[in-house]
Amino acid sequence: MDKIAVFVDDAEHARQLLAPLIADGSGRVQWVVVACAPKLTHRIGKWVAHSSREHWREHWLRTLRAKLEPVFGAAAATECEWMLARGSLDALSGKLRRRFGSDLRLLDARRPKLGATLAPVSAEQQPAGARWTAPVAVSSSLAVMLALTD
Repeated sequence: MDKIAVFVDDAEHARQLLAPLIADGSGRVQWVVVACAPKLTHRIGKWVAHSSREHWREHWLRTLRAKLEPVFGAAAATECEWMLARGSLDALSGKLRRRFGSDLRLLDARRPKLGATLAPVSAEQQPAGARWTAPVAVSSSLAVMLALTD
């Protein structure tokens, strides 16, 4: 049985990445879906109690799960476990590898954000495209400024 841990922060983006993998249907697959809830900004975070923040994260996980469960339910030979990421993703992936074995595959299905580098899922992962995020943001903003001046 294959074991795959997938890190998700957006349901639509994850659905696009996971649909071909699940439709492949090559035997039994055990999925561990790790939900990476968005962080609250500093301005909001200082006014919200810790219990309210945790309640919001649990609510966010339930809505994400409601959107993604039909994708996993389409394949008959899958088992799915859901968890909410707390703390560093590198440490969490290490705990998952100790729990499920070293043959656990990690899949980063988080939506890339322009101008921001996502934290790596494991120590082996290289940040994808981090070298080009700032030049793309600067060149696109300059293109918009040139278009507005015309």
